[in-house]
This record gives sequence, structure tokens and C-alpha cells, in this order.
Amino acid sequence: MTPDDINHFWLDEVGPKGWYEQSDALDATIRQRFLPTWEKAEEFAAEWSGTREGALAALILTDQFPRNMFRDDPRAFATDPLARRIADLAIANGFDLATPEPARQFFYLPFEHSEDLADQNRAVELFSEFMPGESLVHAKAHRDTIAKFGRFPWRNKALARAPSPAEDQVMQAGGYGAIVSGKLSLDAL
Repeated sequence: MTPDDINHFWLDEVGPKGWYEQSDALDATIRQRFLPTWEKAEEFAAEWSGTREGALAALILTDQFPRNMFRDDPRAFATDPLARRIADLAIANGFDLATPEPARQFFYLPFEHSEDLADQNRAVELFSEFMPGESLVHAKAHRDTIAKFGRFPWRNKALARAPSPAEDQVMQAGGYGAIVSGKLSLDAL
């Protein structure tokens, strides 16, 4: 497996249209092609993270692929801390700015996926400065959710966490989709 294998698959074969649409077929393809690589993510990340292309592949492997391979399973978030470390180093090296949009977002998403408010604020800052637009709307929705609850209600089931009544309201209203679309105001909870 090489960084190009991952980058070509995610950026070219799947592409932006498929990145955020739930597809059982895509999830199965990612498991089949990339699960053995994900299981050695620490090793590959150490090997690849010194180049822009390698860091991008390591971020896709540790932050994006698990969310497809392990929907509704705690393993979906198992490599999030590693993804944040890779992103920190990559941003320090300027790899994010050397990567054209829309692929640049994968350097910032590990912070947006964090349940830590400082990481959320960093995601909003990065998107504000380097990728304003639709991605910034999502970054702010994630940050506001963490500011309100300290965690993402839509992860509660996978992580066997008991939801609060307000988190139940979020999920009954449509979860993240209701927040980002403005159908549900977190201020009203």
C-alpha cells in the first residue's frame, strides 16, 4: 500500500460527491481494500507523514476511512488522536496550504471531529482562514455542538453513552443534519 493508492482512491475514485454520502457499498469497498492498512495505521503514519502526499494519505486513512469502515462502532473514532497528531505536524510543515481545495479539508477535519472544544475552535479558525464557505458552516456546527454538550450526541449509541434529555431532542429532531440545516437551534435546548 502506498499513499498514492489511498489518495487516488479517495480523491479521484470516490471524489467529493461520495465523501459525505452514506453508502454500504463504499463502506464495504473501503473495508476490503484498506482495513489491513488501517490496522497498521501507526506504522504507516510514521512512514508517510514527512511528505505532503503521505500526510494526506495518513489523514484519510486515520480520520476518514474508519468512519466508513466502522459506522455505529467505537472503532470509527479509534484513530482520531493519531489523526490529530498527523494533522498538527502536517500543518506545521505547510502541507495543508500546498494542497488544493477540496482535499485541503482533510488536514482540518481531525480537529472538527474532536470532542475537545479547543480542537473545535482550531478547526473553525483553520476553515475561516484557509477554506471559508460550506466547510466553515460545518465546522461551526460541530464547534457549537461541542460547546453545548461537550460531546457529539450522534456518537452516543456507538460509544454506549447514556444521552441527556437535550441530546435525545437533538437526535429525535434529526441529529447533525437538523443542526447544520438550521432546523434545530442549539440555543433553544
